[in-house]
Amino acid sequence: MIKFFEYNWQVRDEWFDWCSQLTIEELLKDRRSGVGSILYTLFHIIDVEYSWLRGIQGKEDVVVQFADYNTLEEVKYLSNTFRIEVAEFLKTNIDELKEKLIRVPWDDVEYTVDEIIHHIIAHEIHHIGQLSIWARELDISPVTANFIGREFKPVNSY
Repeated sequence: MIKFFEYNWQVRDEWFDWCSQLTIEELLKDRRSGVGSILYTLFHIIDVEYSWLRGIQGKEDVVVQFADYNTLEEVKYLSNTFRIEVAEFLKTNIDELKEKLIRVPWDDVEYTVDEIIHHIIAHEIHHIGQLSIWARELDISPVTANFIGREFKPVNSY
């Protein structure tokens, strides 16, 4: 599953590069469906990944506000900062935790670590699809979602 984190991070970084061609107004424009704007969607992906992985580790959730990270540079900074901690956790033997039950403060249901990890991966891929639709609505080619043919920066390098 670590390959999918590496994939998501690489694609996310490519979306950050893609976003640099847009104005801040276009990045913040409310879009149909999804969670709102292009920039907020990227922020949301990062926040969800970090919150769930802290939940797995039994750590307190760090609540971040979009108002504090509402530029492309700030969202990229947040991604890079949180990624370091996430990568450190992923370097551990996460397979030993797969069946461990987790309850997080924002949900009343217990989930296995395996379910949460799969959710995090699918969540980002889902929102990347939304970004792709919005890119096409802007008549700009989206970032490729292909997994095949990519060379990933290993988690160990973060």
